[in-house]
Amino acid sequence: GGRMERGSRRRSEPEEDKGRMKRTIIKDWKTRLSYFLQNSSNPNKRKSKKAGKHRNYFRPSPEEAQLWSEAFDELLANKYGLAAFRAFLKSEFCEENIEFWLACEDFKRTKSPQKLTSKAKKIYNDFIEKEAPKEINIDFQTKNMIAQNIQGPTHTCFSAAQKRVYSLMENNSYPRFLESEFYQELCRKTPISRAAQGT
Repeated sequence: GGRMERGSRRRSEPEEDKGRMKRTIIKDWKTRLSYFLQNSSNPNKRKSKKAGKHRNYFRPSPEEAQLWSEAFDELLANKYGLAAFRAFLKSEFCEENIEFWLACEDFKRTKSPQKLTSKAKKIYNDFIEKEAPKEINIDFQTKNMIAQNIQGPTHTCFSAAQKRVYSLMENNSYPRFLESEFYQELCRKTPISRAAQGT
């Protein structure tokens, strides 16, 4: 068999338990993943209710999934990949990072000045201020700078914080995601029986 066994730890556990544990982990993941896929914001929702609805939820091909390991941006740019990464962060209890990053991406695309102001306040209340419900881990100076900036918000209000959170995810969570059982499973060629059912 050409399968590589990673790490020596796994061999010490009984095979049966290992398989059961793996299945449970992957099942939890899939539940979260389907939640994020269904609730991910899709700007074209209204236009293509019938046509595009299910297309986004297809499991990527192993080749497509392998692309995500080449660059963090590749992962974030793929709808399924982003949902999978969010599900992974949720399992690590640090999903506020990706939620903040997504909120900043949305903020930068906002055209109306009124909306810009209300979104800036919401991002500040949700992620930045002390004891915020999804407080992100950034330094005091950056927080202070944002507090001043949102008085007259511009599209770059959160840039420094967003960069910091991006590099935090890229250097910590992303490598762990690539090592995860769930990602490894996506990169494997699916068994013929399952593939045949899908046709």
